[in-house]
Amino acid sequence: MSAMKHSAAVDVLCTHAYHLAFDRKQLERQQPYPPLGTMYAAAVARQHGFSVGLFDSMLDDPERGFAVALEEYRPRVVVIYEDSFNYLSKMCLGRMREVAWQMQAEASKRGIPVFIHGSDASDNAGVYLQQGFDAVLIGEGEQTLVELLNAVLQNGQVSEWTVPGLAYRNPTGEIVRTPHRAPMKTIDHLPLPARDLVAMSRYASIWKTAHDRQSTNILTSRGCPFQCNWCAKPIFGNAFALRSAKSVVEEIELLRTEYGIEHLWFADDIFALDRHWIQEFAALIEARECAIPYKMQSRASLMTPETVHALRRSGCEEVWMGAESGAQSVLNAMDKGQTVENIVQAAHRLRDAGIRACFFLQFGYPGEGWKEIEQTIELVRRARPYDIGVSVSYPLPNTVFYDRVKQQLGSKRNWVDSGDLSVLFQAAYSNEFYKALRDALHAEVDSWRELPSAKADIASLWRRVFNLEITCRNAAPTLLPVLCGGRA
Repeated sequence: MSAMKHSAAVDVLCTHAYHLAFDRKQLERQQPYPPLGTMYAAAVARQHGFSVGLFDSMLDDPERGFAVALEEYRPRVVVIYEDSFNYLSKMCLGRMREVAWQMQAEASKRGIPVFIHGSDASDNAGVYLQQGFDAVLIGEGEQTLVELLNAVLQNGQVSEWTVPGLAYRNPTGEIVRTPHRAPMKTIDHLPLPARDLVAMSRYASIWKTAHDRQSTNILTSRGCPFQCNWCAKPIFGNAFALRSAKSVVEEIELLRTEYGIEHLWFADDIFALDRHWIQEFAALIEARECAIPYKMQSRASLMTPETVHALRRSGCEEVWMGAESGAQSVLNAMDKGQTVENIVQAAHRLRDAGIRACFFLQFGYPGEGWKEIEQTIELVRRARPYDIGVSVSYPLPNTVFYDRVKQQLGSKRNWVDSGDLSVLFQAAYSNEFYKALRDALHAEVDSWRELPSAKADIASLWRRVFNLEITCRNAAPTLLPVLCGGRA
């Protein structure tokens, strides 16, 4: 259940609410990563003198295991600290919210205060406080957590905190929000994530069995300064902080020697933003002869010849780019700040360097019709990415996109899990259409790699897409809301 057994009670039990078995799509992929954000919070709390335990619900069933963890650790405080460096947590999935609430109920039954940090809690602090959480940590949370633990555990302050970056209810039930806490400008002072508190060997076993190599996650930076208008940023805002290349390389060496890691996922929102940093990073990797194959996420516009060469030198084997659409009109509407030609050029440049170029694609953004969808299909066929991830536009609070469509939203505001793919607003087509489009596009890309899924009848899959498009376009007006989300 945990990496270590504790005979004595701890000051704080850290956990998170994402459980792999509750997400069928991710369970099938068998690519779990330990909760990096939770491990950073635990490490910082420990650095400041608090005894810490960690219940890792990624692999352990929270519906049964969390109660056992409470008995084992006997914490004075519980902190549900979501992994803000994992897109699955940033998606604010409905199943995760249910798990967090179950954890809160278990701890509260024992009279243990429960604090929570994460994207969904930051966006919906009032909902979480109404549920019974004692406080919500808003924005970047490590320093807020330390100061709150000092107030509660050292000073005995059980309410009416003045710590910046909090939301809580005062004795009369009113919601109080303390002053905003600005994100850290430098992050090299942070300790390494508390990997000793999670069962790294269990992750290694899953990866070795499913993929024949051990992989884990690591960070070089926090945040993203770009302002795509559908991207929710409740934790870091538009701030960006970068670790020194030297500290990252030292952590890579540790992961290789102490944990036997053979592959890395750089979980940054945007990797290789600083062209000087990536050159220094590549040089240090070469000097220390410690390259490990890795994948990361970046932008097409950053894939200059010099950066691509440095990526290759440092061990990069796969780059995921937010291509989003092959229609320039849609990219412009998203405030994406890149062109279709940027995307094609980046894909070709990476492939020529021996690096796999992969695309995130997003359908259903307002203003996208069949013509724009055809342009995205054409982009994929021109650029021939190694792999793709297909989604529909997902409105999250405090974004320009959300404000544009919020009057169209119904009672369902979040996906249940990462495979949901439901259209939550009045997009041009139905859920059935977008899922058929996803299946056809995936099958075609897979066929280029001769994967087992390439055996699918691709022509039949595309015929289904075209037939659904015609159905939506020609449907009787009374059927439009059902079939097409309101498209006229």
